[in-house]
Amino acid sequence: MILLALRLPRFAMQSLATLLATTFLAITAVAMEPTTASWFQFRGPTGQGTSDALKLPIEFGLEHGMVWQTPIEGKGWSSPVVTGNHIWLTSAVTIEATAEQREARLANVQMSNMKEVAGSVKLFAVCVDLQSGSIIHNLLLSEVAEPQPIHSLNSYASPTPAIDGDRVYCHFGTYGTWCLNESSGEVIWNRQLVIDHSVGPGGSPIVADNVVLLVCDGIDVQYVSALDKMTGEEVWRTPRPSMRATNGEFQKAYSTPLLIQVNGVKQAVIPGAQWIIAYDPTTGKEIWRVDHGNGFSISSTPIYTGTDETLGLVIFTTGYGQSEALGIRPDGKGDITLSHVAWRTDRNVPEKPSPVAVGDLVYMIDDSGVLSCLSIKDASVVFRKRVPGNFSASPLLAGGHLYFSNQEGVVTIIKQSDEYEEVAEIKLDSRLMASPAVVGEDLLFRSETSLMRFTSDK
Repeated sequence: MILLALRLPRFAMQSLATLLATTFLAITAVAMEPTTASWFQFRGPTGQGTSDALKLPIEFGLEHGMVWQTPIEGKGWSSPVVTGNHIWLTSAVTIEATAEQREARLANVQMSNMKEVAGSVKLFAVCVDLQSGSIIHNLLLSEVAEPQPIHSLNSYASPTPAIDGDRVYCHFGTYGTWCLNESSGEVIWNRQLVIDHSVGPGGSPIVADNVVLLVCDGIDVQYVSALDKMTGEEVWRTPRPSMRATNGEFQKAYSTPLLIQVNGVKQAVIPGAQWIIAYDPTTGKEIWRVDHGNGFSISSTPIYTGTDETLGLVIFTTGYGQSEALGIRPDGKGDITLSHVAWRTDRNVPEKPSPVAVGDLVYMIDDSGVLSCLSIKDASVVFRKRVPGNFSASPLLAGGHLYFSNQEGVVTIIKQSDEYEEVAEIKLDSRLMASPAVVGEDLLFRSETSLMRFTSDK
């Protein structure tokens, strides 16, 4: 290019210099911008709580390493998702119920002593500027006059949004699903699939090619639905398999689909009460199923240890009841309960936090803080260690470290290893129920009161 420029007229040389300078600035700007577009769904690009970031903060807190902290109105346990310079999350602002409303809505409700009642609820989609932490959009999507009671640990805004190109999908379970223009926040479509969650919404939407997958496992009906991502029209609906339990409370679940590819075939793996099933995400046709027992209220997501070229195991936990973890070979057809379950274990298995895997190891932290590191091959114990606190958020694995966020607002960081080595224990401002997100080499934590961005001290 330089030799060619030497032969150009002077005015052309000036134009070329301007072009080169502009190009250099554009390239520099792109290089300096964090690689943010990949954290577009619950638990990141693969849905498994891992990031390929080489370095993330391990020494940070409210006094150092904080880029910004933004209060978020209302309550929500949805995790932040990121595209470009935008962070999206959801929230719910509740109006306190009167004594009469509480009595009426808890009448004939099972487990009423564990549930909270709101007089009414406003559902919001919130967009935050990545660089400054300022709120770009605080969009009121719906006002629910008579919301169902929810579990005291849940919120009306627990499902995490999903981003696909210039669209963001915000899901509030039975209260509706909204497709928004990512830039303007304009509502493109809205769809409502009404079910009885019993304890509030949980599972997050996942975009699979041209559809948005929604898991509708209530106490009244159980099915998986695929909505056309452009129009919101239902493309397919597949009922869940029949179950032994006759009480709807033991038929409910709150899973988020895991998308994998096995022998060139795409699968949407979705645990539910009694069964874990893999579906063709295009048609909704069942590929395989495993009867995992009597587990229910499953809210953790499965993980997959294989690649497009190498068969691995689908590893998941069975929720409430006697929680178990299973490793399944996902290359079968039909009911593969007796042929493809590689292992199962029932000791210190989480009911809510999802597992995470790397190399030959899988890590699980149960709700009371017992961390288990197991061999992926046979679930044999590599180590066990109690981590202080109670846990709902799923762990993050990145930069050679594991991050565990507890309900008391503490993040415990350990080295990724076959031995337990704690690196840091960091106290944040309030409860941590949402799973963290990665943006470039920074971390995003959503607490009960705020959204925070942390970076390594320079």
